[in-house]
Amino acid sequence: MRSLLHGKRVLITGGTGSLGKVLTSRILTGEIGKPKKVTIFSRDEAKQHEMRMAYQHRRVATDEVIYHNFDELLEFRIGDVRDLHSVASALRHTDIVFNAAALKQVPACEYFPFEAVRTNIEGAENIVRAISELNLQVDTVVGISTDKACKPVNVMGMSKAIQERILISANLTCPSTRFICVRYGNVLASRGSVIPLFLDQIRHGGPVTITSKEMTRFLLSLNQAVDVIFTAVRSAKAGETYVPRVPSARVIDIAKALIGGKSVETKIVGVRPGEKTHEILVSEEECHRCLLQEEYYVIAPILPEIDTDHRTKKTLSNEYSSEDHPLSVQETRQLLMKHKLLLEEDNGGLGELLR
Repeated sequence: MRSLLHGKRVLITGGTGSLGKVLTSRILTGEIGKPKKVTIFSRDEAKQHEMRMAYQHRRVATDEVIYHNFDELLEFRIGDVRDLHSVASALRHTDIVFNAAALKQVPACEYFPFEAVRTNIEGAENIVRAISELNLQVDTVVGISTDKACKPVNVMGMSKAIQERILISANLTCPSTRFICVRYGNVLASRGSVIPLFLDQIRHGGPVTITSKEMTRFLLSLNQAVDVIFTAVRSAKAGETYVPRVPSARVIDIAKALIGGKSVETKIVGVRPGEKTHEILVSEEECHRCLLQEEYYVIAPILPEIDTDHRTKKTLSNEYSSEDHPLSVQETRQLLMKHKLLLEEDNGGLGELLR
């Protein structure tokens, strides 16, 4: 695995997001091989500037900070996955693509559904079209998906479910490129996730707003999410989807663990538009083509022309749901402490996020 990216040209769409930044940092360590080039492709110039400044260890910016951008190991490219021309230009000299560009806030996607379609669906289709129509020599495309794509009830999940199918079917139209997916649950402390919200509410004295006492979510850290991606790049066959086996917890228990001994109230505010009570990572329909591989479930492609491996795949008899075996409050607290999101000395735990 240490030579996986050696000499490769890597493109990360949406690379300025929470996952994209950790993925970039991990790639640049060379832990899976030293790449020839890492390109961050996104439409947010402010976030690119902040990321470039951090990479160059600079506090004060001058005009020349962007000079020689295309000569750097870490290159920044302004563009939008919605635009085929931008995507084609970025892919022209690329070996491996990590498609992290997404509209992922559930309520926002409910209010602006077609915007989710344009980014989450058309963005993936533009990657496939560029590779196919320009005969680009891209080795691997990794689609980064979500548990909300499994039996979706909201626009975000629906659009991500279609993105998965677009990328999986692309193995037929672009046989020289391997298209694979990863699917996982809530990423601890990522931008827009529940933990930064709860911590901010606690810091201001509450109340901490809970949607439902019953609601559960799968939990993993940003580094665990990157581990899933690296494992898929190393091991996945064309059309496969890698799903990590991770713990789940009740959202109200996450709040209690963060509050600790502080005198902060919780308030039930009701389920948000498009929100599920429980999330599913593997559906009962996918069980018969699901293989257990170490700490992952591997879902074989739904199309028989791609699924040429006739191994017995049924390793689950029921869907893999966050409702099954959630952690206790104490176990949830220990998980947060493990990932340095909750520290004992914080007396109830604002942790490193608020420093």
